[in-house]
Amino acid sequence: MDTNAVLDLMWVLICGILVFFMQAGFTLVEAGFTRSKNTGNIIMKNLMDFCIGSIAFWVIGYSLMYGDSIGGLIGTPSLLFDSAADMHSLFFQTVFAATAATIVSGAIAERTKFTTYLIFSLLMTLVIYPISGSWVWNGGGWLAGMGFTDFAGSTVVHSVGGWASLVAAAMVGPRIGKYNADGTSNAIPGHNIMLGALGVFVLWMGWFGFNPGSQLAISGDNAIAVAGIFITTNLAGAIGALAAMFVTWIIYKKPDISMTLNGVLAGLVGVTAGCAAVSPMGAFWIGLICGIAVVFSIEFIDKKLKIDDPVGAVSVHGVCGALGTILVGVFATDGGLLYGGGFDKLIVQITGVVAIGAWAMTASFVVLFILKKVMGIRVTKEEEIDGLDIHEHGSNVYND
Repeated sequence: MDTNAVLDLMWVLICGILVFFMQAGFTLVEAGFTRSKNTGNIIMKNLMDFCIGSIAFWVIGYSLMYGDSIGGLIGTPSLLFDSAADMHSLFFQTVFAATAATIVSGAIAERTKFTTYLIFSLLMTLVIYPISGSWVWNGGGWLAGMGFTDFAGSTVVHSVGGWASLVAAAMVGPRIGKYNADGTSNAIPGHNIMLGALGVFVLWMGWFGFNPGSQLAISGDNAIAVAGIFITTNLAGAIGALAAMFVTWIIYKKPDISMTLNGVLAGLVGVTAGCAAVSPMGAFWIGLICGIAVVFSIEFIDKKLKIDDPVGAVSVHGVCGALGTILVGVFATDGGLLYGGGFDKLIVQITGVVAIGAWAMTASFVVLFILKKVMGIRVTKEEEIDGLDIHEHGSNVYND
């Protein structure tokens, strides 16, 4: 193996480690944005997302996503992946699969059965994520053949998790006390915004593995491309935070902390699809648009749709993932609407977003409908009021 090949392999593994650490970021965000009596349950769900996802993706998920494509719809399945030359790829793609699964955890926090969640997490990484992922990232996938661009997963990873979250949150129902009899919404504050803020910083750092690592190489001219992706990624996160902060300052008369933190994530999610296809200015605009959109999306889902999403996962990952992917059709320097490419690229991007969204929501609904009928998806009223930590796990995270 020559030096460049070793360098590229090492780069993918290091970036995979950064993406793995995003599990810690999700854990902190979800725990901080929810109540202390459910912190242990959130820890367990995020831990199990990675543990279950690692096994499931190795057993068959990776082959369903990257095996020889069958009709552009699914990879050829094979059990227990064991190709020595591709172990770095297995690891890098495993941490992505776990990310898609763990997005759902926050949206249904504080009222969902642990056993039911484990089964849903398994099926996310075993079937739901790999199949739609194969449409885009498998060279023979039907969306790849159309020229659909999702460089690091605004739609493949984030929107799949976001749309699954929407279905799950709607089916499990709102937390007790979230909505009044007249339909108005009550805020249920998180117990520790400091944990949430630390989680956002951890996720932001992890994104420097998520997006630049998706170049899958750093030798030669790849180094220039990787450096550019660092900048587009960072700019979008930064302006996303500023946009969300100023919007809330105008609406609420104060700069809202949790919305600003979600603005960071909105910008990062939004630029993930086009981080290698847009200029720094394009990334700025994508981050700005997503930072504004996330505030109104969270308000709309909470107050109009009456869907209780404690951490804003549907808006951050579903809405901004879809929006960012579509905006590639506008801002891509090669084929984008603003660069003389006409509407062709934009139409392809919209087609991919709609198709993957429909798949994620339909598959999630089928799985959750069966789970609801067979074993139930929601804890009892007593368990929810007391907290999931003590009932589901027999302990409390915080002991005086």
